[in-house]
Amino acid sequence: MNPLPSQCPICVGEIIVTKFHCHGCDVTLEGRFVVGAFSQLDVDQITFVEAFVRNEGKLNRLETELGLSYPTIRRRLHGVIRTMGCDLPGDESVGLSEEERRKILEDLDAGRISSEEAMQLLQS
Repeated sequence: MNPLPSQCPICVGEIIVTKFHCHGCDVTLEGRFVVGAFSQLDVDQITFVEAFVRNEGKLNRLETELGLSYPTIRRRLHGVIRTMGCDLPGDESVGLSEEERRKILEDLDAGRISSEEAMQLLQS
């Protein structure tokens, strides 16, 4: 099965779900259904959210399960939050672009800079 698209592939308008069908009992429901903010997430983000919930939001357990560093886990979580249309505290006050923040976190993750250097760069 394919994930539910959140935008029309032709005009990029909002998709509204109007029909659900159960193959098991052959029942069809028609109407206008709200799909919510999770419909904005791509497959990788949904997989991340499932792991996040399974680990009760504990980032250290996510690190172990996913084999990713703490900064990478935080970056993915922030990506999910932004994709869902939510603001992160401090987003508006930081003068760095998303690309600049990502580069700093990647440098930290790769060991090219220390956590202190990363904090200074992110706060500047």
